[in-house]
Amino acid sequence: MPRRHWTFLRRAPVTDQRIFRVVNDHYRFEPSGAERPFVVLDGPDWINVIPLTPEGEVVLIRQYRHGVREVTLEIPGGMVDPGEDPAVAAARELREETGYEAGRIVRLGSVWPNPAIQTNACGTYLALDCRRVGAPEPDPFESIEVETRPLAEIPKLVAEGTIRHALVVLAFGFLGILRPPPGAGPLPGAPAP
Repeated sequence: MPRRHWTFLRRAPVTDQRIFRVVNDHYRFEPSGAERPFVVLDGPDWINVIPLTPEGEVVLIRQYRHGVREVTLEIPGGMVDPGEDPAVAAARELREETGYEAGRIVRLGSVWPNPAIQTNACGTYLALDCRRVGAPEPDPFESIEVETRPLAEIPKLVAEGTIRHALVVLAFGFLGILRPPPGAGPLPGAPAP
């Protein structure tokens, strides 16, 4: 359906929840002229980071997720602060959540997590030559366990459902696992094609 059928009329805030704002965006649909609000989650962009050590180990985190009431196995990630470059946010989140720093960060891609109801994008970055430089420095309400797994193990962890977070699975899809992304060079520990 062409975009020209929808005319944006106004935005009405509903509530601010710090990590997103719930708003009602009012539209008119043509040619009928009917109007109605659509609930939208308006929030900052996110980043995900696939941290890879020189030995081909992926730095992963385990943390409790309130939505599913489970501890999940994921890659580091978080919100991009206002005015912050997403690559800088990726390096910051990597350091805060894992205690690792990257020698180089490569952008893999970006998606809209759910364009039906969300305004933000989620960028994925590959952090190469990661080395532990200190202890993690999580937010006051985060409890994170850090672990490493060989990159070659990731497809199995996804297939068996150990890694189930959709944006994390997508991040490894961006990585391509079977071939290095442009500009990354050969990946240590990647499974053979």
